[in-house]
Order: sequence, then structure tokens, then C-alpha cells
Amino acid sequence: MEGESSFSVVAPPVFDGEDYQVWAVRMEAFLDACDLWEAVEEDYEVPPLPGNPTMAQIKTHKEKKTKKSKVKNCLFAAVSPTIFSKIMSLGSAKAIWDFLKNEYKGDERIRGMKVLNLVREFEMQHMKESETVKMYVERLSGIANKVRILGAELTDNRIVQKILVSLPERYEATIASLENTKDLSKISLAELVSALQAQEQRRMMRQEGTTEGALQAKWQQNSGDKNKKWKGKKGAAGSSENAATESNSNTSSKGGKYSPCQYCGRKNHPHYKCWRKPDMRCRKCKKLGHAEIICKEKETQQQEAQSVAALSGLQAQEHFDPETNYCYWDDSGEALPDFVDGPEAQPTTPYVQKKRKLSTDDDHGN
Repeated sequence: MEGESSFSVVAPPVFDGEDYQVWAVRMEAFLDACDLWEAVEEDYEVPPLPGNPTMAQIKTHKEKKTKKSKVKNCLFAAVSPTIFSKIMSLGSAKAIWDFLKNEYKGDERIRGMKVLNLVREFEMQHMKESETVKMYVERLSGIANKVRILGAELTDNRIVQKILVSLPERYEATIASLENTKDLSKISLAELVSALQAQEQRRMMRQEGTTEGALQAKWQQNSGDKNKKWKGKKGAAGSSENAATESNSNTSSKGGKYSPCQYCGRKNHPHYKCWRKPDMRCRKCKKLGHAEIICKEKETQQQEAQSVAALSGLQAQEHFDPETNYCYWDDSGEALPDFVDGPEAQPTTPYVQKKRKLSTDDDHGN
């Protein structure tokens, strides 16, 4: 009784209107395991109890009545709500079973059409690149089982032939080896599948080894790049330290002044930035002891260049007239025309902008 009660906990297969043949086989096995298939197959009537029944008669009557109720309840629970609405008015389990069989199994003509459709589907199958041998064989076997349930025959030998002609190119070596060592017309489905799976496992192991080698090479390359970067950073340690020192100095200068410079005594710069370091060579005068920016020779040369430029500009713009003791010049810097002889001579008006009388200090450059 404990075994029966624990087994009855398993729910029956549910029929939703598709694949009746599969559901019928599973449902029959379920009812038989529950000791209820007899009530469907025989469709017996439970006679009433006689007067003064014995205990055995009462027990037998109760068991038969309980079985009929249980099998009817199982059939109601094993169909979808749509199908339940069609069978809920039927009185016995036998009537329910026959209705489902006539409604969904169909006659010979309909079953023949279903077989043709399944065989066509079987012939169109090809193994996909992403599939394994096991997945492909299970797909073909599922179609073959549906054909067999409909009453047609689809042998394992036919499945073997289908597998051999529909495998991808990567299995050609295995097929050629089987052709040379075995009779393919007599090879079993299990033997073929085992040989193909062995070849598939070897190929996957090689791919894993290749992938592992590629990952290791990539890891080594990345490690080498990191070492190069570390060496570069280590080589630039001096400049980094200087930059860090400068940054720290700048940071400290924000809060206060620098300590007195050991070269010039000033406090507005760190000693390593001093322009008067003894070992510093000027790029202008090539002398030691100062930087180019404070070179006195450079300042002298700049002043001389400015004086020459000012003098040349004045010479280009001024013109002295010794007769009138006046000097004329043009603000635009253009050359003035020659003067006309005579004390009353004046420069041509468009070019003369201003005039001034030279003093005795300016006369003749004295």
C-alpha cells in the first residue's frame, strides 16, 4: 500500500491535442502501473450488493467501484481544459478513452498522411555545425519513434544511412575509416554513434589544447609588455623624482617661502632652479656661473640692436635742410623727394608731415 500511495503522487501525462499516439502510450503505462487500466479496458459494471453480503463481497464491491472512480479522475486530470470540456459529460472511463482515440488518432488515411510528413521531415534533416553527434541522433530518433507510433516502420539501419550521408565534413575521416574496416550495411546505430563520439571527443581535446596554448602565449606577451613598461618607468625614475620634488616644492611654496638659496640667497625659488649655479654654462656667452636669461652680454647686445634700429628708422624718415635749419620727416616711413634749391624751397606737401628746427646740439650731429 505504501508503494501504491507513493506512486500515485506522480502526475499523469497531460494531453493538449498534439501527439496523441505518444500520450496514449504513456497514459496506458501510467494507468497500468496504478492498477487502473483494467477498468478502462474491460469497462465492467459494478453489480449491487446482495442481501446480507459477506465481508469479502463488500470489499470486492468497494474496490471495483473505487477503481472506476479513480481511472475517470485520472483521465480528467490528464487532459487540457479545452479537451476536458469535451469529455466532462461522458459517464465512464471507457467512453472517455474511445472518444479521445476517435477524435485525435484519426483513421488510416489521416495516419498515412502524418507518416508521409514525418518521413519527409526525416529526410530533410542535416547535422548543424553547432550540434553534437548525440544531439543529432536524438533528433532523428525522435522523428523515427513518431513514425513507429503511427504504425509505420523506420528501422535503425535507415537511421544509420541517414547519419552517414548527412554528417558535416569534419567527420569524413571517421566515415572513411569505418568503410575500410566494417560493413556499413550491418553496423549498428550504437556502434556508429560510439565511433563518431570518440572522434568528436578527440577533436574537442585538440581544440582545447590549441586554445590553452593561445591563451598562454597571449599571457606571456602581456607579461613581456608589462615588464617593458616597468623598465621604462624605472628608467625615468630620475625625471619622476625631479617632477615629484618640484611638485612638492610648489606645494610647499603655496604655504610659505623657500629656504634661502645656497647660490644667490633669495627665497623665491628652490636651489636647483637657481640661475646663478656655478656649474651652469650660459648658452649666449659660453661662460660658467649664470643662465642665459640673466646674461649681461645679452642685455648689452639687445640695447645696441634697439639703438641701431631706432637710428636707422630716424635716418629713413628725417631730412635736414641746411638753408632753413629745419628737419623734415614723414611719419609713414616713406622716402621724401629732393628739395628745390633756394631758401624759400619747401618739401613737396603730400610727404611732409611735421617739422622741427634743429638746435645747435643737433646741428651737424654735434
